[in-house]
Amino acid sequence: MVLIGNMQLGKQGLTDNFISTLKTYFKTHKNVKISVLRSCSERKEMKKLSERILSRLGNNYTARVIGFTIAIKKLRRGKE
Repeated sequence: MVLIGNMQLGKQGLTDNFISTLKTYFKTHKNVKISVLRSCSERKEMKKLSERILSRLGNNYTARVIGFTIAIKKLRRGKE
């Protein structure tokens, strides 16, 4: 069974509180989908936003951008 958590990124953007909540989600979930509000970011900046989230999480995560949604998956082993 794969658990998927859902979060929402709003006007305040990428804060320390958002990252700590995201890390807490990964204690019980394998995948997390982040819905980014249109007022927070433009579609062409979504890839940069996902890279910023991954850099703050660490090496054990990978992300995929689909529209205004960022799907983050926790890996078993860290990337080299």
